[in-house]
Amino acid sequence: MHRPCSCQSLSSRLPIWSLFLSLALLLACRPSTVPQQDTTTEQQTPSEKSVPGRSNPIRLLPAEQLEEGWISLFDGSTLFGWETTGDVDWHVENDSLVATQGDVGFLYTTTTFSNYKLQLDFRCPPGTNSGVFLHMPREPRDPTADCYEVNIAPPDNPFPTGSLVGRVQQRPRTAEGNWNSMTITVLGNQIRVVVNDQEPLSYTDPRPLGRGHVGLQHNQGRIEFRNIRLQPLEFMNLFNGYDLSGWEIHPGLPSKFSVNSEGFLSVKDGKGQLETVDRFDDFVLQLHCKILGEHLNSGIFFRSIPGELWMGYESQIHNGFANGDRTRPTDCGTGGIFRRQDARHVVASDHIWFQKTIVADGPHLAVWVNGYQVSDWTDTRKKHKNPRQGLRTEAGTIIIQGHDPTTNLLFRNLRISKLLPRSVESQ
Repeated sequence: MHRPCSCQSLSSRLPIWSLFLSLALLLACRPSTVPQQDTTTEQQTPSEKSVPGRSNPIRLLPAEQLEEGWISLFDGSTLFGWETTGDVDWHVENDSLVATQGDVGFLYTTTTFSNYKLQLDFRCPPGTNSGVFLHMPREPRDPTADCYEVNIAPPDNPFPTGSLVGRVQQRPRTAEGNWNSMTITVLGNQIRVVVNDQEPLSYTDPRPLGRGHVGLQHNQGRIEFRNIRLQPLEFMNLFNGYDLSGWEIHPGLPSKFSVNSEGFLSVKDGKGQLETVDRFDDFVLQLHCKILGEHLNSGIFFRSIPGELWMGYESQIHNGFANGDRTRPTDCGTGGIFRRQDARHVVASDHIWFQKTIVADGPHLAVWVNGYQVSDWTDTRKKHKNPRQGLRTEAGTIIIQGHDPTTNLLFRNLRISKLLPRSVESQ
């Protein structure tokens, strides 16, 4: 932990104190080192809602949940990664997302998802009408056609809490005015809802929507949500732990890619790249990484031009930060979109395994490190074959970078889940 230096022992020794003061002034006047910026586009800073609690330490998921692939959709202090519709007073209060008044409106994730398990807690007084929306478009119109609404409503509502509005009813016991839990699984055309660990609601959609945002609704009355986390499902392994099947090493470069005795993918020296044979467009990619050195540099490239060196979007791997402040990455920061958007917080540390989740969702890109969302960027540039020059939504390869002669990293649990296309009927 960074601690400010104590000057108590120097107070009685004025000459030495003066020397330290002079040295500090000289150092303060030195120009800071600024990472080189990409001239093809302006680098953006992640936008955060100005809400109470931002100065608090970030909250991370437990290690066992990270191993299972969970990510937090709500960080407990900001609305980062969310958008709103309607005039509703969404805000953060006591580590919860809260709405108390306004129009019928939504708070929804900037990222869309396909197959997943969603967990959250909710609390509301009697008479509140709210809901959790699945696979929703930005402006849902009909919960029987273009989204799924898991209702939060009084027992006398035609579709009380836990029901899928317009589709199937459920009447679980809830504690009005107290916290209740909800677990929702969306898998293909199957939806399963469990409230307070009671008997589940199950529904099969003959016309599955495929994909969409996760949304929280304010309809009437006060509603609170907390502990909102999501576990992507339906993964396929990219690395088998035995050899480099399914991968190609770029020829003629010094990087060394191998599988060590523990079944981890080892990346040493550089420059170089290890590239998937298969191509992917919209997906959720998860992996674990350990940096075996101080502030070493690497990256995960995606939607890359096959066979070309480092020609893709890059999710940075670099754990350096300035002046003991993890909100000030020295080189984009692990999870930042290199030369597009710095990570808002350097979550990972060198010599310790960390988990990374990358979602490529059309022009929208988002990254979580240890379950905490650090980047949220939409590519608004004109379309171009090369992601370094413009928007690319076309499928491309996944690349692991060997950056330079100091490169020394390990990877494990590399897996990918394809995002399904949204059904034409629901658009």
